Amino acid sequence: MLKRYENKSVDPQWLNSNFPCMTACPAHTNAGRYVSLIAEGRYEDAYRIARDPNPLASICGRVCAHPCETACRRGDIDHPIAIRALKRFLTERHGPESKYPVDVNAGRGQQKLPFRVAVVGGGPVGLSAAHDLALMGYSVTIFEAAPVAGGMLYLGIPVYRLPRDVVEAQVREILATGDITLKLNHAAGREFAIADLRRQGFDAVLLAVGAHASRDLSIPGVDLDGVHKGIDFLLNVNLGYRFTIGKKVIVIGGGNVAMDVARSAAREVLRQHVGGVESHEPSTENVTAIATKEMVDVSLSALRLGAQEVHLVCLESRKEMPAALEEIVEAEEEGIIVHPGLGPHRIIGENGRVTALETLRTKWVFDQTGRFNPAFEENSETQLKCDTVIMAIGQAPRLDFLKPEDGVEISRRGLIAVNPQTLMTSAEGIFAGGDCVFGPRLIIDSVADGKRAAVGIDEFLRGVRHPEPTVEVEILKRHSMPLGILDLIRQPIPALPLDRRTGMTEVELGFDEEAAQLEAQRCLHCWVNTVFEGNLEDGSLCVLCGGCIDVCPENCLELVSLDRFQFEPDVVQQLVDQENLLHVELDNVRAAELGVISGSVMLKDETRCIRCGLCAARCPVGTITMESYNLIPAEPTGLISIESIDAPFRTVTADRK
Repeated sequence: MLKRYENKSVDPQWLNSNFPCMTACPAHTNAGRYVSLIAEGRYEDAYRIARDPNPLASICGRVCAHPCETACRRGDIDHPIAIRALKRFLTERHGPESKYPVDVNAGRGQQKLPFRVAVVGGGPVGLSAAHDLALMGYSVTIFEAAPVAGGMLYLGIPVYRLPRDVVEAQVREILATGDITLKLNHAAGREFAIADLRRQGFDAVLLAVGAHASRDLSIPGVDLDGVHKGIDFLLNVNLGYRFTIGKKVIVIGGGNVAMDVARSAAREVLRQHVGGVESHEPSTENVTAIATKEMVDVSLSALRLGAQEVHLVCLESRKEMPAALEEIVEAEEEGIIVHPGLGPHRIIGENGRVTALETLRTKWVFDQTGRFNPAFEENSETQLKCDTVIMAIGQAPRLDFLKPEDGVEISRRGLIAVNPQTLMTSAEGIFAGGDCVFGPRLIIDSVADGKRAAVGIDEFLRGVRHPEPTVEVEILKRHSMPLGILDLIRQPIPALPLDRRTGMTEVELGFDEEAAQLEAQRCLHCWVNTVFEGNLEDGSLCVLCGGCIDVCPENCLELVSLDRFQFEPDVVQQLVDQENLLHVELDNVRAAELGVISGSVMLKDETRCIRCGLCAARCPVGTITMESYNLIPAEPTGLISIESIDAPFRTVTADRK
């Protein structure tokens, strides 16, 4: 096979559009690659790809909100690949919690550096950053306020969703990465101040304190005995403290207040500051996802602690509820009684203790402009009797440990302002990431923040810049997909029967080997694509036979005449500006000639392509090839000075089976 282009330029936007699962993952995990390796039975290789960019892979295999699945192109056909469950399948075989763990960091540690970094907070941001910094050669000290590491992974997520031995195994693996010291029961503002860390000789500080404070609900009766905040409830339960709960519990949630916070924040204008930092607004989707997880976790935990009835009250109608459908169904299956379309009006008490929640029927949640602006029906008061009310209405960070002399800017919304590229705050050498910067976020977002902060700290301390990934292009000699791939159905994720979901026993069981392979075979291999690159030298110019069109099972190819297209001036100019990237597409035609000359155009709908390779196999002259694209991440050993960085994508061409 001839290598037609030794140093092929790849348009990053086009490349990202062909990596939907990888692009959607904040940590840029190459999900498609490890899924395809599972289908081949190459579990250790698959685990290495899943774990390499994500130091919390075992945890994400159980509780990640899986944005990769939302982006999966298979979902446009029937159902997305069960990527999260497949990751768990791998970590149960080779993760730190397994019988046969694989050390993906063996041989990756770099030479010891003369810098010390303090990480304030031992949650997913802090652990992720410490992991990457240790691999780079830094000495890292993690200061954790709680008696256990893991942050909300340990303190906020119930055991029935995330077993504690998995968290502990993941933490042990990270601590063994390099020179990392963990100091428990060390809270900022109590045992130390940020200024103390400077005086102790730390060269950089990362603030990763999360959002462990519950938001308040301003209605009469919130001070009655029996009224609790959701986060406080989960913290007590997960640390094993005694928590008295009644027999009839009402959880107020649904993401309504979180939505209010997010929508209100969206109306603020981001302020640019002299120090290059910005105040950030939380993602509506992320805030809502966190709030609804809290709502369901609180409800099910209350049921497992002995409550005879657990009711859930939320503003939204059933269709508007921000919780994922499977979350609502799971809650109802386990006995949670959902009351959609009701807003809390007041909490009623007797002798200082709660006896009922009074609600109003929601008229609407969002007004005609789409703004969160709930209205209620007059004279629609309803009372729900109860002896416990838990408010699962969102989270906020505690930042009172920061003093004016620290120089860290706090936004009007109580979040830390940072440089969005480096995550450095307005104080030189102090970085921040996670919920204390962006509001409540997904676990995988926090992992990505930790990795980004590690790079920012490294670039700050050493005055260097990490290069962007290179693109490896593999020209495949043979490529085929499983027969009947579109007939394969999504495998159900096994779970405990309802009558066995007692106490804090883990509910989801995970795939066995047979189910994992069947599910993995459904992957469409989005990192592989058909490429039309004929040229005169090797006799592979297209002869317009139409064979590729005839054989395409998805009808995603079409040959049409050039005169059917209209080229606007701005389109032509864009083609001129990107001529080095579009020489194949234009096939020796100058952009200025479009609309003037005659000819034919091959159209391809890449959203419908299933990468079957039949068009390449059918092409009689080899115009069409199947090419695989792989991003090779920059390793710390390849660091170079900022001045020598140029193009973001450097391409290596390979020729493999």
